[in-house]
Amino acid sequence: MPRRRSPSPSSSTAPRNRTPQPVRVRRRTFGDFVKAFFAFVALAVLLVGVPVALAMTAGWPFPETFEPMEWLKQDISVSTFLSILTFVVWLAWAQFTACVLVEMKAALSGVGVPGRVPGAGPSQLLARQLVAALLLVGATAASFTPSLAQLGQTYDDNQRPTVAAAQQTPGLFAQQQEQAAGTAAAVAEQASHTEATPAAKKQGDTKFYRIQPPEGRHHDSLWEIAERHLGDGRRYKEIFELNKDRVQPDGSRLSEASLIRPGWIMEMPGDARGGDLVEMPDDAPEVSPEVRQQISDYARTGDGAHEQGGAQEQGSGDEGSGGGTAHVDLPQQRPAPGTGHADLQRPAPDQVATPAQDSSSFGLPEALLTAPLLAAGLLGALGHRRRQALWQSAFAGIGGRRGMEPPTPAGDALDVQDALLVGADPEGVRLLDRSLRGLAASLAAESRPLPTVYAAWMSNGDLHLQLAQPSGKPPSPWQLGQDQTFWMLARADAETYEDVDTAAPYPGLVSLGTMDDSRLLLNLESVPGIVSLSGHEEDRAAVFASVAAELATNGWSDRMTITLVGFGEDLTALAPSRLRHLDGIEALIETMEAETRQRRGALGAAGHDSVLTGRTGPAQHTRWAPHLVLLAAEPSPEDAMTLAELAADASRLGIGYLVGTGSGDLPGAAWEMEITGEGRLLAPLLGLELDAQLLPAAERRAVVELFTDADPEHGPDGPGTTPPFLVDISEQGRPAVYARLVGPYEIIGLETPDGERSALLHEALALLLLHREGVHPRVLSSALWPRGVTDDVREALLDRLRDWLGTDPDGTPRLRTDDAGRLTLAKSVVSDLDVLRSLYHEATQGRGVDSRAVRGRLLTDALVLVRGPLLADRPEGRYRWLTHEIVDAQLPLLVADTGLALAEFHMEKNRAEKAIEALNAALRTAPSDERLWNELLRATHALDDPERLTALASDLLTRSGARGLPPRTEALLDELLPTWRDAVAAAG
Repeated sequence: MPRRRSPSPSSSTAPRNRTPQPVRVRRRTFGDFVKAFFAFVALAVLLVGVPVALAMTAGWPFPETFEPMEWLKQDISVSTFLSILTFVVWLAWAQFTACVLVEMKAALSGVGVPGRVPGAGPSQLLARQLVAALLLVGATAASFTPSLAQLGQTYDDNQRPTVAAAQQTPGLFAQQQEQAAGTAAAVAEQASHTEATPAAKKQGDTKFYRIQPPEGRHHDSLWEIAERHLGDGRRYKEIFELNKDRVQPDGSRLSEASLIRPGWIMEMPGDARGGDLVEMPDDAPEVSPEVRQQISDYARTGDGAHEQGGAQEQGSGDEGSGGGTAHVDLPQQRPAPGTGHADLQRPAPDQVATPAQDSSSFGLPEALLTAPLLAAGLLGALGHRRRQALWQSAFAGIGGRRGMEPPTPAGDALDVQDALLVGADPEGVRLLDRSLRGLAASLAAESRPLPTVYAAWMSNGDLHLQLAQPSGKPPSPWQLGQDQTFWMLARADAETYEDVDTAAPYPGLVSLGTMDDSRLLLNLESVPGIVSLSGHEEDRAAVFASVAAELATNGWSDRMTITLVGFGEDLTALAPSRLRHLDGIEALIETMEAETRQRRGALGAAGHDSVLTGRTGPAQHTRWAPHLVLLAAEPSPEDAMTLAELAADASRLGIGYLVGTGSGDLPGAAWEMEITGEGRLLAPLLGLELDAQLLPAAERRAVVELFTDADPEHGPDGPGTTPPFLVDISEQGRPAVYARLVGPYEIIGLETPDGERSALLHEALALLLLHREGVHPRVLSSALWPRGVTDDVREALLDRLRDWLGTDPDGTPRLRTDDAGRLTLAKSVVSDLDVLRSLYHEATQGRGVDSRAVRGRLLTDALVLVRGPLLADRPEGRYRWLTHEIVDAQLPLLVADTGLALAEFHMEKNRAEKAIEALNAALRTAPSDERLWNELLRATHALDDPERLTALASDLLTRSGARGLPPRTEALLDELLPTWRDAVAAAG
């Protein structure tokens, strides 16, 4: 399994290529004084010597008189050019002097980043280096982050704070990683000096919060404290880091797994606001002497509270005592609080609550919880498969079966389904897809080709594309990243993109893993050769399965072929149109030799140099789909050389190869990676060390089971006819709590909760009502808080939900936890959807089968319950979990089947008008169901009114638009009214 890291403010949001090393805080050396002396001499010469020399030799730059017209009448001579050149030199000196003043001011103040002098460029960079060297022997030298080795870089790169320059995006190559590591060392030295400043932690600048006793039965939480005083509950981590492991007044400590207790003291970030904060010593008179003493004692524990990881403070000065060391990580670059800058991908669940912290996380596989893009793809494909089965069953397309209830997973399959619901990030997939297609559309509009992209990094809300070579300035709103080979798009800019009708430009991108908080997607089709993967067979299989599953179900690709060799025959069930399995390497080589020749010829005939050019052309939707080969079995040396020859030109043709090897030495491999037993994916030559994205064997089998059970072609079963929860529809079965979900959301039997939590309680109840089989607590929290939430906040909501629902007369709570730990509702809590299902089931499979009168009454009662679509008035931005549900497909089918059954009931007694009334009622909820329209045509024909039938045919033709009438409907009209075409034409 991937190695997990505890999130902390010191962790980097960008990858690093090595374990952070201790940085020794050293004393000033003789060399430092020599550098300072030469810097002083250089500044003196440039600032004083240059103007003196100019004044003595060339004179002042300004003329004695101001007569522009006379100047224009003078002849242009050598002296004129010399005067212009002199003025330019004076101007350059003035600009350099301004740069020195700006850099000197910033250095002495120690606040912020130096301002940019317009047009200065390298001039300001040189000034910065000289000032830094001059002040190197002083206490303020630590505030200068650039080094002389950076003099050759562009000014734009150095204009950013050094933290940003090192952190913007991880590089895919070792040289870029070395540069980031070098910058980190400089920042580490700066941090060691800054933290040692005595004024950094003045007690008067610190605010404290004393945990209050619970109101009723609900305890306070760090999340709620952060929401009240910092404006964002997700900033609870900052409060946690400030107070972690510090001794509280009762002698206990705040740890990862503990909840805060009344009477504890919490040190707060400096920007905290709120009336119940205590700011010492200003607020000291306003609190009791006992609390004041507790806060004072607690404040004294702050200096040593964060010695985790080896960080030690030996004194308050710059010199320290005997050369102590400080362990540092690359600084974390985070958006300012309150900016609304969120991640392109949702925070991994482990950043909110790890299994060790979460008592309800049992059974959920971490491999899928930490793979948001893979989980989103699998969840979307599974929902599509289930909807397809429902429609085929409804139209009796598979053996005459009828039913609306897909099989309920159990065991490992249920755990995997819950993990998909918790870990999926469909919003991240949507933004990634729109961003890439929007880039392709912008480049096509400018008649520019798509650049070759080796990888994409998703980091801190931004998307970074790593190009094979510089490709100029990216189209707006994209920007250049840390150098010319990176194009970057911020989350806020990505949200401005809308759906565009263009081909997916980089369908071969696939997630390999994460480095700190950054996720790497490698573009397999662009790699110039074979990518090899070494390691134990079981570990390699987990990587191959993850890659195959994501490629088969991702949302940023249109079409592709994925060939699996040596593994994964069962995975073809995920996407039969994309995945294919070959038995051996011989068949693979034969297939790829033929396809390589075909693609080379097609590219030459089309006049394209690569598939990227073809994807932006007129035939973009029909050509140049990638073919990705995943070969898990290690090839022989001869076969490896053959594959290497095929792969030599593969990136130009849109073909990618990922090949497994046990030895780690594969002939012809362009990029080499290794998967370790600890779940680390290593690529030393590329500067990569990732927490690998895996799909282990057990999880793979459970995923395949979900898809095969949902396949309409699988087995004799399919969607069932018995609802998962039947309601007692007699008078004795009157529920205690009745929720109306079909149409506007209403609840009968409960008082409306007060406060802002009312919306959350309603949404939680709706989710539980739609899943009578039970809901995992983490699934519930993921649905209500898609970006994550802490355990105590979730438990507080569940406590409130239990209080709101109350208990049955026998004292049993209406919100319960079953033996598997899932949340379930008592039978006394019922929704109108439950009643609708039960009425239809009783009418068609229960008492209504033997009694015509009972059947008609039950079907009529069922249709009366339908008031519109599901949760018709749900607020915008909430109930997004409904996109993962199939109830939006089940409800129209259920209403249509009810309307059809009631229409049949009336037609048995030749009551055509009653049948038409029932069909029209069903059409208001299921307007696209062809069966309803066909029965409406038959019922209207029974009235023996050709004009009314013609009007209905005309209405149907108008509704169908450019697509025309479905073949079955058109054939039925030909049977019922052979002259309908002429009649409709005459009427319209």
